[in-house]
This record gives sequence, structure tokens and C-alpha cells, in this order.
Amino acid sequence: MTKEKQSSAGTVRDKSTAKASRTDKNILVAFILNLAFSVFEFIGGAITGSVAIVSDAVHDIGDAVSIGISYFLERKSKHAPDEKYTYGYARYSVMGSFIATVVLIIGSVAVICGSVSRLFNPVEINYDGMIILAIIGAVINFAAAWFTHRGDSLNQKAVNLHMLEDVLGWIVVLVGAIAMHFTDISMIDPLMSIGVAIFILVHALKNFGAVINLFLVKVPGDISVCEIEDKVRAIKGVEDVHHVHIWSIDGRNNYATMHIVVKKNSSTIKEAVRQELLSDGIVHATLELETQVDDCKEKACRPAKKTSSSEHIH
Repeated sequence: MTKEKQSSAGTVRDKSTAKASRTDKNILVAFILNLAFSVFEFIGGAITGSVAIVSDAVHDIGDAVSIGISYFLERKSKHAPDEKYTYGYARYSVMGSFIATVVLIIGSVAVICGSVSRLFNPVEINYDGMIILAIIGAVINFAAAWFTHRGDSLNQKAVNLHMLEDVLGWIVVLVGAIAMHFTDISMIDPLMSIGVAIFILVHALKNFGAVINLFLVKVPGDISVCEIEDKVRAIKGVEDVHHVHIWSIDGRNNYATMHIVVKKNSSTIKEAVRQELLSDGIVHATLELETQVDDCKEKACRPAKKTSSSEHIH
């Protein structure tokens, strides 16, 4: 491997480690801010009589619990591989994302149901108190959202979605409270809650889909198996490639295994393939080299591109 390629590979791994180290700290900050504010929010919601604030307080308690669990699982995911978890503990982070996202979905549905009920049973609301709480809430939750917005793990994305929900919720509460102050139309309060809940529900379902794809071992969306095969075949000394499997452990680190047919077994070819895969975001590759005379029993894992009727690759 050239010094330039070694440096590039090292840089990729160093950046991944640095991001992973920041992620759990960011989640911890979000947990502390969210838990502290949810208590304050309960009190403020009861005083103002706002269903938007009370609903958000209940939702924030659920957020705080799920974020606390996410923090624990994010820390757990940093453990090195061992004899029980040979791929490491990265999936614990994905489990944290799953829990946080499910809480978001359930919470959003609950807020929608509660708000629809309030549309038909309006109550008197302290608009001035709502405005004060909304300003404080927007500032505190914006700080929490800022700490979590730079992470690229599914777990931190789910936590950031929680924080984004709170920021948007408080901005909407602020605007709505001002509007209700001048119009005295209390229906604005539950309508705002429904709007924010639907927005968050849509994004939560997208994140949920990404988590499910990981557990189903689906090929990462930004990787094309056919393109990877073509790139490997283009490497000097490579005759063919088959039995290709590509998946991700945590949504960030991609893995691959494949059989490579070569004219002559060579460590140089292996290294060239590893570097090509690394440039496509595949950080861990298990490669098996074969020659034309080897009788591979695993060529027909997946139908090949229509190059010939007898050729099969995966």
C-alpha cells in the first residue's frame, strides 16, 4: 500500500473514531437538558392551561427516558469485538435508535389524538404565560438540538429528531400564542400541535425504515452491488467476482465479503480491492481469492447480469 493510501485509510478510521466519541457525549447533554426542562414544562403547562404545552411535557418525559436509554446503548456500542460479539457492539447503537424512534411515533400519535379531542372540547388558555414558556423552551431545546445535529449514527439522528421536534414545537407554540393573544381563537393551540406531530411522525417513520433495513441486512442505499462488482473486475489481475455480500452494522460502517477469481493468487490484488472498497465506504472486507480451476460451490447466490445464460454472480 502506498503512503498516500495508508494516510487516507487512517484518516477515514480516525474521523470515524472521533465522531463516535462525540456522539455519546452529545446524547448525554440532550438527556440532561430534556429531563430538566420537561419538569419545568409540566408546571408551566398546568399554570397556562395549554394542551400544547402539557402534551409536550408528557412527550418530553418519554423523550428523556428514551434518550437516557439511547445514551446507555451508545456507550455500550463502543465496546471492542470479543468472543461473543465478533463484529463488535455497534448494533446496540441501532437498538437505541429503534427505541427512541418508536417513542417518537407513539408520542406523535398520542399528541394528535389529544389535540383532536381538544378541538371539540376547548379550554381557557393563559396566552401570556404560553409566550414566556415558549421563548424559554425554544432556547433550551435549540441548545440540545445543536449538540446532537452533527452526529451521523442512526441513534444520534433519532435523538436529534426528538430535539428538532421540541424546537419546532416551541416555535409554533410561540407563534400560536401570539396569534391567540390577539384573536382569542383557542382552536389554534391544538391545530399547532397536530401540525408539528404530523411533521415529526413522517420523519420518525423514515428513520424507523432505515433501522429496519439494517436489521434485515439490506445493502446500504448509497452502494450499488453491480457497480462494486464492475470496479473489482476492472482491477488488473482480476478475472471475475461472485458471492458478494454487502451490509452495514450501524448505518455508518459498511462490510463486505466476496470471492474474487484471479489468474494468480496475489496479496497485491487483495490490497487493491480493499482500497477500492474503502473508497466506496466499505471499511471491513473479507476477500477469498480463487483461480479458474477452483470449483466454487457458491457462484449462484444471486442471478447475474445478463451476460451469458450460464454465468451467475453475487
